[in-house]
Amino acid sequence: MSTRPYRLRRFQREALAALTDQCREGRRRLWVSLPPGAGKTVLGMEFLRELEQPAVVFCPNTAIQGQWARTWERYDSRPASTARDLGAPFTALTYQSLASFDSDELSGDEVRLVDRLHENGKALVSALHAAGPVTVVLDECHHLLETWGALLAEVLAQMPEAQVLGLTATPPSTLSRRQAAQVEELFGDIVYTASIPAAVREGDLAPFVELAWLTTPDADEEWWLDDSSRRFAELTTELLDPDYGTTSLLMWCDRRFGEHPADWNGFAREEPELARSALRLVHAGLLALPDGARLTEEHRVPLSTDDWAVLLDDWVGGCLRHSDDPIDEAVIDDLRAALPGIGLQASRRGVSRPAQSRVDRVLSRSVSKMRAAAEIVGIERVALGDRLRAVVVCDFERASATSAESLGAPAEHGSAFEVMAGLAESPVEAVLMTGRTVAARPAVVERLQDYITTRQPEIADRLEAREIEGASDLVELVGSWTSRRWVPLVTDFFGEGGCQVLVGTRALLGEGWDAQQVTTLIDLSTASTSSAVIQTRGRALRIDPAWSRKVALTWSVVCVAHDHPGGDSDWRRFVRKHDGYFGVDDDGQIVSGVPHVDSRFSPYTPPELGELATINDAMAVRAQEREVIAGRWRVGEPYEDRSRTVLRVVPDREVSVLMADPPRAVPVPPWARMGEQGIEGEGVRRRPWRAARETAREVGMVGHAYVVADALALAGLYEPGASGVEVLIDAMGAYRFSLRDESEDGIFAQALEELLAPISVPRYLVARQLAPPADVGTGWAVLFGRARPIGRTWYAVPGEFARRRDRREAFAQSWARWFGRSTLYAVDSPEGEAALAASAGLAPAAVHTLVRSAWS
Repeated sequence: MSTRPYRLRRFQREALAALTDQCREGRRRLWVSLPPGAGKTVLGMEFLRELEQPAVVFCPNTAIQGQWARTWERYDSRPASTARDLGAPFTALTYQSLASFDSDELSGDEVRLVDRLHENGKALVSALHAAGPVTVVLDECHHLLETWGALLAEVLAQMPEAQVLGLTATPPSTLSRRQAAQVEELFGDIVYTASIPAAVREGDLAPFVELAWLTTPDADEEWWLDDSSRRFAELTTELLDPDYGTTSLLMWCDRRFGEHPADWNGFAREEPELARSALRLVHAGLLALPDGARLTEEHRVPLSTDDWAVLLDDWVGGCLRHSDDPIDEAVIDDLRAALPGIGLQASRRGVSRPAQSRVDRVLSRSVSKMRAAAEIVGIERVALGDRLRAVVVCDFERASATSAESLGAPAEHGSAFEVMAGLAESPVEAVLMTGRTVAARPAVVERLQDYITTRQPEIADRLEAREIEGASDLVELVGSWTSRRWVPLVTDFFGEGGCQVLVGTRALLGEGWDAQQVTTLIDLSTASTSSAVIQTRGRALRIDPAWSRKVALTWSVVCVAHDHPGGDSDWRRFVRKHDGYFGVDDDGQIVSGVPHVDSRFSPYTPPELGELATINDAMAVRAQEREVIAGRWRVGEPYEDRSRTVLRVVPDREVSVLMADPPRAVPVPPWARMGEQGIEGEGVRRRPWRAARETAREVGMVGHAYVVADALALAGLYEPGASGVEVLIDAMGAYRFSLRDESEDGIFAQALEELLAPISVPRYLVARQLAPPADVGTGWAVLFGRARPIGRTWYAVPGEFARRRDRREAFAQSWARWFGRSTLYAVDSPEGEAALAASAGLAPAAVHTLVRSAWS
């Protein structure tokens, strides 16, 4: 190879050094995770340059295949090959070129996948085996976890001497258990990884922000949803009837979870969805708390459609299906008739959720989303003017009229053609580009033809504009060309300002397609896997060399039906898309999940109907603040590239909460505290009036965090104790608590959340004693040792401490240090029963808590 044609960035240098070290140690299977746009192709080429042996690169599509070929030709004068014979020093192929199966071959678990390959695939495998020392690069190797992994595992198992490098943008932390096991089989431990926030802080990716536009169904869609909601409401009444079935649903749940073995945590690991749904049933007051279980934020929400699906599936599959009683047969028949109304299906085997239910199809393809896309384009046009380069990503090119009719549902929307129709009145120029079609308004197509004439005149004469049936405002550019020719041409036309909006499908624009000028991404797609989300959003994150101040905005359009039991399905998809995905929030904190879109967002319930307009208005304002957004990323500043668990404590809007006692560099407990028996502290009777003032002072939220951290220290779980607590007060007046050492920050956040949460079903309670007002009389009472509490506020002892005696003692000691001595009462004791009766359902402070992950 020739000399290096690119200057390597920090991540590329570090990853290459790590790969080289692993190769020297004899390791043959390697993988690296870098964000989209961080230079994985160049890294792979540098790796090949180091090894200096024949190479084969497998890619998910022809667009990425072409990128590898072009990059190779920057490094080497010998041409890249796309032939299966592997006769060239560098060959770029698609995974599909290998994974072509012969339908005539035997199938079944006993037959290897390589033996079922089409003859072309078998020939390629033979060529790989005959290639001698070879380097195999598996680009975008997250696809192996979804489609081709088992086949590649078989092929590579027969090539033990091959050097294999996997490249992906999917972080290892987002892999499921099954995916992690497959990665372990294919590659072993990851060699190097860097996050999207790190790449932005380095200046390798553009600063960005995630925004959301919230809609509701239109009248026809609402009517259909109301009808199905009514049918399910009738069924729900029956489901909670103790006489519905020979063993009712609630009776089954009492037996299933109440008689469960003591290791609830083990059960929750094995059956996470069922455990979550059971605890939401507890929150609804319909089930006693199982031994060892604890309620957290995700459980203190109403039962969702998914919860009903899980609970009903367990009931039908574990109980009713084994009954021959006609009563139970009638229950299953009722479920068969009623559950499709909320997107579920029932049979004797259980209850299942189809890949996409009727309800979800209506919401995800609502006509309101098409209108929203046009509104967003208008907002971005105001913000950017002629610099606007927006990409609208859809699931499909055209909607199917028959699919909705066959489901008895409203007409489906969401196609790329319908988005184009929605932009008809917009002042911006748009082009529709998919793997099959290039279309636009006649004037835009004419300009595109002129552009193609200047770039590739040899094909321009073979193209013509043709009217499109059902799209009177658009014409299609047709002729002797394919997507391999039109994608780069239309992309350059878009990048150079020939049009401001590009509308297409995720299949084409979601991965492998690049345009550095993209300023705005409007996501109308339904794909929610971490790899799909990262790849789609990566289309907007490239640095634009012509505009150093570029800030990218990604808009998610979400449709919510508040009165339908399954009306949050599109919201839950929105949550899944942001799960583990980090972005910057309004306070300059980089957090994962929907809170970086809006700090008010919960991953468990959508905003109230009355809040939607206010939220959309706020999003429109944020879209005008690109300079502010860029500043929040603090590009160029040092970072650690690690995530930690943070608890956000927010005052309730209806109540003015004193979030007093700001954090201290060295936390020091109050020198006087009100305990059960009176004021405690060294020398309080020598300074009685000062002691009265000290005990009457509101400790605020920070003291609660110190209690938990010191209790962890006394229990041997976190050595720094209160001195390790980090506190940030954000612009909304909310506290964000975390630990400096991330190893125990999850335990800390969960324990503090439980301490401040409304009292539900604790095992132990503890009281904070309330001191009398700091007046003259109180001072005299302190002097004579007669000052006593005038009331108390009950708290649930966090489960991490409640479950063991030594940890209860540690918590009691820490509580006494910060708040004063107070007995911990078991709720099954007479005192505990009385305390629970008085405090059940009440929160010790007028706040709500949110557990989040933050990046630093």
